[in-house]
Amino acid sequence: MNGRVHTRECKLAIARQLANGEKRPAQICREHNLASSVVSRWRNEYEQRGEEAFSPPSSSGPASVEARIAELERFCGQLALENALLKKALGKLP
Repeated sequence: MNGRVHTRECKLAIARQLANGEKRPAQICREHNLASSVVSRWRNEYEQRGEEAFSPPSSSGPASVEARIAELERFCGQLALENALLKKALGKLP
């Protein structure tokens, strides 16, 4: 992995060229020195999400942070219940 970071605009431009049929994947790979798997991943992302592709995740405002914390706390509680149930079941084994 060479660690190059491509901008959202670059990725969108490449995905649009592929979607419009302006260029073929092999041509894009040669021009931009990209692996075919990267180009394929970008094309799939663009096909699935359209212009919203390559955007950062949803806003990280206080409301979304609190919602994420609540979700993780619920998950933690569920795991604690499962652990207690499994410990109890193990205790009953001979």
